Amino acid sequence: MTTAQKTTTVFLSVLSGLLLAIMGLTQKWPTWVWPILAILLLIVPAAAFRIAALRRGPMPASFEEQLTAPPVERTEYHLRQVALPSLWDDYHFVFSATVRWYPVESLGHTPVLNPAGLAAEAVLNRARTITEKREPGQASLVQHELSGALSCLCPDPTGHLQVMAESIDLTLLRQDQERLDRLADVRKDEAVWEHQRKYEQSKRQYLGEDVLRDTGSAVVWWLAKNNEHVERTVADLALLAQLTSAANDTDVPERLQSLLPQQNGEPPAPDFLEEDTASAPRERTAADHLSDLFDTMGFAEGDARRTMLAKQFSNLIKEQNRHETAEILLRSFDPPAAFTPKDEEESNLGAQASDETSGAPLI
Repeated sequence: MTTAQKTTTVFLSVLSGLLLAIMGLTQKWPTWVWPILAILLLIVPAAAFRIAALRRGPMPASFEEQLTAPPVERTEYHLRQVALPSLWDDYHFVFSATVRWYPVESLGHTPVLNPAGLAAEAVLNRARTITEKREPGQASLVQHELSGALSCLCPDPTGHLQVMAESIDLTLLRQDQERLDRLADVRKDEAVWEHQRKYEQSKRQYLGEDVLRDTGSAVVWWLAKNNEHVERTVADLALLAQLTSAANDTDVPERLQSLLPQQNGEPPAPDFLEEDTASAPRERTAADHLSDLFDTMGFAEGDARRTMLAKQFSNLIKEQNRHETAEILLRSFDPPAAFTPKDEEESNLGAQASDETSGAPLI
């Protein structure tokens, strides 16, 4: 029975005695009843103590004192900006936390004069065993891992304290974070470039070893690419033969020599293209119409009056903001050429004709 239970039992015994005494006086109990009540008031508390002791069994006094002793308040210490190693050399995590502990009474140990130092060392050792196995780019994930690992009370190496940590913050130095970001960008660009290189290699291998292996493979591939248009494929046989030979660094086979172009090294145009070119009329220009006018007037090719009149028409057209048409007329009828004595003669004849016709309008 604890001290509080004993105090409560004695208090209830005294209170019961007072109530019985009041009832006895008011009811005028006989005199022989009072000794019996006194004996009962002494026997009942003693019996209650005895029964409680038998139910409890033997208990050390030290344990009973611990139950009634006031609780020991835990103390705390703030760790700020402590560098912890990571899996990569020269990259460190920056660790901050609130360390909490309470002392453990143990016999044979010397008293602890600086429990905060022991608690901080214990927390840092527990945190370091985790961070030194983690990559620096995983700082946010490692922070939550540390929050779970350091949230439980564990004894320090000396056995004097039970230690834990809370409010954990784990970051990287700004310079290290920038380096990691640049490294990540380079790795991503390298991965993209590697995929592009493999794609180009695969495409070259496909074209060189499959499509352009020989002329027949190229013809089948080109026929499939053009939705089975046989005419177009046949028209491109010469080009495919040359392309296949160039891809394999060989000469065009003799059986395909007849397909090669005969002039200027250019493949002959398909028949349907020649027919379209011949049948389609050419659009007439202002120079054509002016040439027809000169022919109607009897000015034959090479007549200096054609050039003179063309210049005058060009000047009139420029006044109507048709500069492009005026330039076409000048290039058609007065092309630039080297100056010769013959050209000087023709220029003089043109000047005389201009003097004769200067008084009359052209139109």
